[in-house]
Amino acid sequence: MFKRKTEGSVICSSCGVLVGVNDGDCYNCGRRNPGLWGFGPALRSLGNDLGFVPIVTGGTIILYVLSLVLSRDGIAVGLSPSTQMLILLGASGAFPVVALGRWWTFLTAGWLHASILHIFFNVLWIRQLAPEIANLYGAGRMIIIYTVSGITGFALSTAMFFSPVSIPFFGGANVTVGASAPIFGLLGALVHYGKRTGSSHVGQAGLQYALIMGVMGFIMPGIDNSAHLGGFAGGYLASLVLDPLKPERVDHLAVAVGCLFVTFVAIVWSVVTALPYFQ
Repeated sequence: MFKRKTEGSVICSSCGVLVGVNDGDCYNCGRRNPGLWGFGPALRSLGNDLGFVPIVTGGTIILYVLSLVLSRDGIAVGLSPSTQMLILLGASGAFPVVALGRWWTFLTAGWLHASILHIFFNVLWIRQLAPEIANLYGAGRMIIIYTVSGITGFALSTAMFFSPVSIPFFGGANVTVGASAPIFGLLGALVHYGKRTGSSHVGQAGLQYALIMGVMGFIMPGIDNSAHLGGFAGGYLASLVLDPLKPERVDHLAVAVGCLFVTFVAIVWSVVTALPYFQ
């Protein structure tokens, strides 16, 4: 039963030691709000990220398989869904946003992928980074950072496509998908955490990962570096507002649930509104 505990002790959602249900920090690992507002015992089975990693990995895999199945030659041609099908399911970029007026794809594009390797590496990064950010900021704030980073990443990519000044490697994209933008946002949150808390090793790790992935964007063709840059900036700024030195609040979790719900609605709406273009 999903029941809130209001007194006594609970198990810290991160390290497993006993803490007071109303403690602001875990005395052992420093986890913010270790009792999860008294819902810790019920939520603990979902993990410290409140089930976000299974949700986002499962959702992206389902959408990837769906995009392959619905693409006429997707399975036969390098396990890559067609651009038409990606637009149908919620790809972002200059064409969907400006030509078709599908501005909500800033939310949905991060859940779509263009190839088997694309989704494979992004899922690995999500599984690595999301639990770590949840440990540092709390699950609710991690989900908010992830969502905001996707929006800022794809928004910048769309804007750069129409930029009057041509910047090499940062020209934006006509059509863009992938979880790389919000992944860079999580890295931006790591960098800010290191700066805000004085944990230089955390900040340096986030910056090193971002630089490694950034260099790959200059070497490999077809990489949307503008989305990466926008995602990193969005994650950094969001974590600046969601101060990691302050305890996570109930409203953070409420906003996080809202982010997931609105994203789900946006994906459904993408399909519904795109159908007339493909008849």
